[in-house]
Amino acid sequence: MRTLCASTLIGEFFIIGFAGLVAMKDPDMSTGTVWTVCGVAMFLCVALCGVITRPGGVALGWALQIALVASGVFVPMMFFMGVVFALLWWASVHFGRKVDEAKARFAARVDQPDSA
Repeated sequence: MRTLCASTLIGEFFIIGFAGLVAMKDPDMSTGTVWTVCGVAMFLCVALCGVITRPGGVALGWALQIALVASGVFVPMMFFMGVVFALLWWASVHFGRKVDEAKARFAARVDQPDSA
């Protein structure tokens, strides 16, 4: 799960950076505010890569997905990108857990001596 989720988060890191560049063009938003918000969100993406398997890591990832969709209020294209990355996040968590379970079953089978 960790690899799939981290890949999604790193993709979001870049999308948030590009959204910051777009948001800078809005005359109603100050550059400092845009890069403070984007910088915090980008930092959270990278930090979550390290804590994704700990308790609450997936929930924090979902909170980031909600914030990404909500950022569409300021950069309308982020509604679409936020939904795309929320779907990728769901797939990363869902299929990552399945892969982890399969690895655990395989490891348990390998550790048992053959009785034949």
